[in-house]
Amino acid sequence: MKPYISIPIIVALVHRAYSRKGLTPFGIVVAALTAIAHSLDPWSLPLFLLLIFYLGATKATRVKHDIKEQLTLSATGSAGGEGPRSHIQVLANSIVASVLALAHAWVLRNNKDGAPGCFSSGRHAPDLLVVGIIANYAAVTADTFSSELGILSKSKPRLIISPTLRVVPPGTNGGVTGTGILAGAFGAFTIALTSAILLPFCGSFGSTVKDRLVLIVATTAWGTLGSIVDSVLGGLLQASVVDKRSGKIVEGTNGQKVLIHPSSTKPGSAAETLRPAAGATGAQLRNAETAANTAALKGTRVTGTSAGTEKGEEEQHESRRVESGHDILDNNAVNLLMAVIMSVSAMGVASYAWDLSIWDMFA
Repeated sequence: MKPYISIPIIVALVHRAYSRKGLTPFGIVVAALTAIAHSLDPWSLPLFLLLIFYLGATKATRVKHDIKEQLTLSATGSAGGEGPRSHIQVLANSIVASVLALAHAWVLRNNKDGAPGCFSSGRHAPDLLVVGIIANYAAVTADTFSSELGILSKSKPRLIISPTLRVVPPGTNGGVTGTGILAGAFGAFTIALTSAILLPFCGSFGSTVKDRLVLIVATTAWGTLGSIVDSVLGGLLQASVVDKRSGKIVEGTNGQKVLIHPSSTKPGSAAETLRPAAGATGAQLRNAETAANTAALKGTRVTGTSAGTEKGEEEQHESRRVESGHDILDNNAVNLLMAVIMSVSAMGVASYAWDLSIWDMFA
């Protein structure tokens, strides 16, 4: 991408993240490096997809922030809602696209496979890398919109991995709503539309409205599927911890795990945090959270919906329990796994449909 275009975009992204405190300091550094990696591709598409994802994600987060504060709790004991995002969260959403963009830039600059400087709709192997980049951003954008805006739904979320689709508290990993799915589809559509506009098709390929409409529909559908896959992975591999007193989901800082006892990694048992004193400071709350990691308390699985502390429950009883899922991955790892699955599988489908091998470009 031309430096006179990419540099102002990167500077604007960094300034926006810094001025609005959307990212931690190291998160800003990693985001800048990510943007630089995208800008090394001769095409403008990768960097603009990153731009659309970032702007869309920050906008979606701001829309639901106040409502999320009322519906969830943070691991430190305060109201829900998110602070600045960390470098891990940046990488979880963009590292796959960064690797593919760098590979695409290398292939084009070395003219591997005799590839032209345009998208040939499957006539040249480098097109597979472009498919992977688009699929990555369609999936992570759909997932971000779905999770951030789905919590605004007036209907209760239902656990996607439950045979009965049981009702769960807002914010539960694997909990889905119609509003969330539609929001995810809209997020994927923004990536699809950007791709249809900026993708440099070769010659007659993509020159018709029909060609670009097919791209938009396919990308939107794939991204929406990615948000659903993320819900399934989250429901299976993430432990959703609920506060028994309020019935609200407890969210880890920057997408990290909510601390639970090592022996309580299955749905139906969870170690609980020690109950902090009223008026405790943030530091005291964090100390209580850390101390809880070594406590030998056992939780009980919530059945049906969570209704908070039961009448007669004693003060010294555990304050948290696992709502669903297994404590294997945190939210960032699930997002990364989903991005890998959706990008690689999209490239696999395109490889089969076009009868191409990605290894041809590296031969």
